[in-house]
Amino acid sequence: MESVRKICFVTGSRAEYGIMSRLMKMVQADASLQLQVIATNMHLSPTFGLTYREIEADDITIDKKVDMMVSGDTASAVTKSLGLGIIGFADAYADLKPDLLVVLGDRYEILGAVSAALLFQIPVAHISGGDITEGAYDDAIRHAITKMSHLHFPTTEEYRNRVIQLGEQPDHVWNMGSLSVDNMKHVALMSREELEESLGFKLDKPTALVTYHPVTMEADRAGEQCDELLAALDAEPLNLIFTMPNSDNNGVVIMEKINEYVAAHPARAIAVKSLGYKRYLSALQFVALVVGNSSSGIAEVPSFHIPTVNIGIRQKGRIRGNSVIHCDPTRQSISAAISQARTMAANADNFVNPYEQSDTAAKILEILKTYPLDGLEMKQFYNIAQQ
Repeated sequence: MESVRKICFVTGSRAEYGIMSRLMKMVQADASLQLQVIATNMHLSPTFGLTYREIEADDITIDKKVDMMVSGDTASAVTKSLGLGIIGFADAYADLKPDLLVVLGDRYEILGAVSAALLFQIPVAHISGGDITEGAYDDAIRHAITKMSHLHFPTTEEYRNRVIQLGEQPDHVWNMGSLSVDNMKHVALMSREELEESLGFKLDKPTALVTYHPVTMEADRAGEQCDELLAALDAEPLNLIFTMPNSDNNGVVIMEKINEYVAAHPARAIAVKSLGYKRYLSALQFVALVVGNSSSGIAEVPSFHIPTVNIGIRQKGRIRGNSVIHCDPTRQSISAAISQARTMAANADNFVNPYEQSDTAAKILEILKTYPLDGLEMKQFYNIAQQ
């Protein structure tokens, strides 16, 4: 009788959990697999809404909680958090003994998770590698995670080629499309009335959904850039739904400025610590546009046929569809981009999402379930020049 394969997912944020949640449930439902879940970082923080409770509300058991967040949003605090995370992951792996670790993206807590897995010789499956985001230190983190991973699920063919360029074996790299875009086809979205009741906010006027994170390569400018964004939004005839930034350097500065703005404009603006995956996607049905610098504006929003105003360099280098407008982090540039986006909305049926494929979750599940793991941790560098 074959042993059950233990598949362990690490999640540190609301957005990342939302993207992986359906795949996690598919693992949970498979009798040949055992789902393990480690929740960490923002999930465990009151500041970010204690979003581990969203995981539990989905009837998914959290096997381990790795509490790693040091108070503060300075480089020192984030670095110490990373160190605590590695210690916590070591304890979690020693107890859970997973056969395969599944991680997504490029956050610093995931760097800690795969660093510990490397030393435990646990094979890693990495979702969404190969991207480029020149304005964030996430760029270096993502490529480092790639080099410590063994099975790779990038979202486009260009990203697949980049992972191979980093020396990964081509037969370990699959262009599967975006897991988050695939998930959206399977989520029962809320009605306008349900969403309004949940938010305590009417969507009876043109509304922008705004998510602005610190640009980690320009962290000392977070407050200044947020001021420019708020000034541009203040001049627009739009209602505003703000979601809060990640736990990056100077994220608290942005939170404080958003809270001050919402307090001064209660009739047209709200701030939500965490919309959660379902409410976020539901909101995309009813808003006129998305504004900010979140990867979601590039990877997911185009499938809802609404425009995205992407600000600054945080996402610089990502492949984008024709519904995404890039602009500088100045009020003049942001205002011009919002005006262009409002005009583009008339051609929304022509918006194309380059990250969209079919059956992404099912195809990833099959590899997690069947790919031989023996000896996988003994990696060989794939040298393109010698082929």
